[in-house]
Amino acid sequence: MRIPAVVEPVVELDDEQRVRSARHLLLPGIGLTGQRRLRSARVCVLGAGGLGAPVLQYLAAAGVGTIGVVDDDEVDLSNLQRQVVHGSSDVGRRKVDSAADAVAAIDPGVVVVRHDVRLTRENAADVLAGYDVLVDGTDNFPTRYLVSDTAAALGVPVVWGSVLRFDAQVSVFWSAPPSGAGVTLRDLFPREPRPDEVPSCAEAGVLGALCGQVGSLMATEVVKLVCGVGEPLLGRVLVVDALRARWSQVPVVPRAAASAPPPEALVAGPADDVPTDDVPTDDVPAVSVDALAERLDDPADPVVVVDVREAYEVEATPFPGAVHVPLARVLDGSALRAWEHGRDVVVVCHAGARSHAAAQVLRAAGVQAANLTGGVVAWRARTPS
Repeated sequence: MRIPAVVEPVVELDDEQRVRSARHLLLPGIGLTGQRRLRSARVCVLGAGGLGAPVLQYLAAAGVGTIGVVDDDEVDLSNLQRQVVHGSSDVGRRKVDSAADAVAAIDPGVVVVRHDVRLTRENAADVLAGYDVLVDGTDNFPTRYLVSDTAAALGVPVVWGSVLRFDAQVSVFWSAPPSGAGVTLRDLFPREPRPDEVPSCAEAGVLGALCGQVGSLMATEVVKLVCGVGEPLLGRVLVVDALRARWSQVPVVPRAAASAPPPEALVAGPADDVPTDDVPTDDVPAVSVDALAERLDDPADPVVVVDVREAYEVEATPFPGAVHVPLARVLDGSALRAWEHGRDVVVVCHAGARSHAAAQVLRAAGVQAANLTGGVVAWRARTPS
């Protein structure tokens, strides 16, 4: 859907800025008015890491007038494989300082607001208020949900990206856009995964060049929102499979049970009060390990188990008799097919979060899919080796 520009063109361009943006000025939908919108825009980038780095570079090059950077970390040597906004001489420096220098090297006229803090429920609303667009390049689920919930309370759009190993996802979340239905991260993933459910980049690895691809996509979405050009990824998730060079999309629709907490919930109470084990209220049936074991022992039952974990997880802890289909192949639609003889499907992952998302997609495609409660963790607890 088309979205009106989120920024008014209040800033005039000087001669140098006109020269810098000469190629933008030629573009239908951007032009002089759009470039003035970009110069007037206030965009906050959360995370100066693998995704935030290219976003910062391209927003600075695009002429965004004010860029906020939220990061409380220091540059480490292992960051340089993908966090291209930093260099070898920056190792040991605060990331916000290194990022600010990199932005200034591209365009010294860009105002950089440094937020050298860890985002919490106590400070999120204060840190993020006043920005026109938020860019979530963070690398952990608690912060991603905090950003989404705070943005929903503030009513601002979020450009969201996620990358792991060779796969990535990009979308735009906005609780109340001026046209159409709003969606947030909780519409895509209703329940916040536990720390042991999804491996981090430090545990699973990430292709550095893929961060550049995804960050460029995220910066493009920011420009589209600011200028009101094209169709942003609102209500759609772009899924990138780098190994097979395939891009596809998955629709995201609002779900009543996925509404964000009220604004007062974002600024009260310790972080330990945030529930992380809520059971999603949707139409995905849950199957216990005992019920699945019973079905697998019945030769007349045509159930098939689909394991959506990564190959290295399956190799380390195989699920007996399961068909291995990585989650990315389910999300991008390449694994959707008519299962033989109308067999029921039970989806499994490490602890139940990824398999729940996969079961949702399969059911939307007409597959009778259910989710194994507790995943491999629960299965192994029932049948220890």
